[in-house]
Amino acid sequence: MARAVPEPIRSALHRLQQRHRSRRGDPPHALAHHPRPWARGLGMTAVVVVGAWLGLLVVGSVHTTIGPMETSMTLRPDLSGGTKINVSPLGALELDSHTAPVRLDVDVDQLDPVRSTALVEHPERLAGLQDEVAKDVADGTTELAVRSCVAVVSGATALGLVAYRRPRRALAAGGLALGLLAASGGAAVATWDPESVLEPKFSGLLTSAPSVVGDARSIVTDFDVYQKELARLVTNVTKLYDATSTLPTYQPDPLTMRVLHVSDIHLNPASWHVISSLVEQYDIDVIVDSGDTMDHGTAAENAFLDPISDLGAPYVWVRGNHDSQITQKYLSRLKNAHVLDDGKAVTVGGLRIAGMGDAQFTPDRTAADTGKDAHRMAGIRLASALRGQIHTGTPADIAVVHNPVAARETDGAVPLVLSGHLHHRSSEVLKDGTRLKIEGSTGGGGLRALEQDKPEKVRASVLYLDRTTKRLQAWDEITLGGLGLTTAEISRRLPKDSDPERRPDPTTSVSPTSPGSPSAPAGSRKPSVPGRSPQP
Repeated sequence: MARAVPEPIRSALHRLQQRHRSRRGDPPHALAHHPRPWARGLGMTAVVVVGAWLGLLVVGSVHTTIGPMETSMTLRPDLSGGTKINVSPLGALELDSHTAPVRLDVDVDQLDPVRSTALVEHPERLAGLQDEVAKDVADGTTELAVRSCVAVVSGATALGLVAYRRPRRALAAGGLALGLLAASGGAAVATWDPESVLEPKFSGLLTSAPSVVGDARSIVTDFDVYQKELARLVTNVTKLYDATSTLPTYQPDPLTMRVLHVSDIHLNPASWHVISSLVEQYDIDVIVDSGDTMDHGTAAENAFLDPISDLGAPYVWVRGNHDSQITQKYLSRLKNAHVLDDGKAVTVGGLRIAGMGDAQFTPDRTAADTGKDAHRMAGIRLASALRGQIHTGTPADIAVVHNPVAARETDGAVPLVLSGHLHHRSSEVLKDGTRLKIEGSTGGGGLRALEQDKPEKVRASVLYLDRTTKRLQAWDEITLGGLGLTTAEISRRLPKDSDPERRPDPTTSVSPTSPGSPSAPAGSRKPSVPGRSPQP
């Protein structure tokens, strides 16, 4: 029969058991507490959310450069989502960029003086600024995403250790925080609205910005409308002109060669719309560009030339004083493009065309300005090449240079010489029989149009040449409204009967018996269709 354990011994054993449980961390049976599952879940959620927020607050910010700006990018918990850009001390603008429980805060700390100065001194770099900013934002966002992941995991794990004192639960909190961030990021990507930048909400001093510079959507839309309206006007006015023209003195037949002369585009993207419409409406055989297609001739501008490949007609080009050798090399590789330089001649569309690049590159401030002498020498070199081609039995029908000073030196060596540079249109027959045609700016002066009180008009000409003799029979002058103006007119011009439209003989120095003078129209009709002018 078992003997009963004495009470003192039993009490001592109980105390030892309690002490052993306390060392293992097990609560005494009398004090043990088992919370309900929903309470445990709520507690874990609080730990995950608070820990993730603390992590983002402490280490979740990224300092990055966006264009010319030094910025700080941070993710913040926010049920409405969106993006907030703080421009201290002017205020802020908010974008409804996405719907997710996180908000992207971008603080503009300061402008980079070096990059800002470079943009002011070289405005052509603005053409590539959009791509640069997009790359900077992508790089900054990627870095922010990585840092935010580390921040939320670290914050939730640290708070979990404090709350539970168990590594397993702390790691679970960190994993849940990472999953929460990933889900929020997925929601932001799925609901991302790129057009939100067109409708920002301003605060602070920036609240007056829309009334000063105009709504971003209206600025984009108005310029797009301007481009399309010019192209549409070309179509409509051309049809009107064909329907109402009463010029029995000259009616081009379908076999007439048609050359579109453009010049001084100066980075105006609307020019490509106009040129494309003219090519279609006039059934153009060859486009001739007498230079200054660019503004500073940098590599950043090269992408502007890409539409040339799709204009629908061969594109013959000479370098202007705002076009660089970089520009020339890039354009020479484009489909449908023909670059002329050093008196080189090409046969395009049945016409033999020779040309010479401009003698100077104006944006290069280190080069000395040699004035008109350099242009005269370039013209003399071109004239020599033209005469050499005549002697070899391959005479040029048209010569192309940018500066009229050089063009005048070709007098007597070619029937027709085309140039630009002056941003105004004129036509005259030189002393030895060569007709000099100077085209205005097909780009309406480009960026320089903004420096004038009135917008410069967009100009181009369609030349009609006899397919057999290659003689100039007539030309239409197309004039469109400048930046923001949608008006159009077309005038037909005819060479005067006294103009000696013959091929000059370079071997003689005898002037024609009937020297020409600046041409006047033998008859013209100017249908003008006014359009609306978008309000700034």
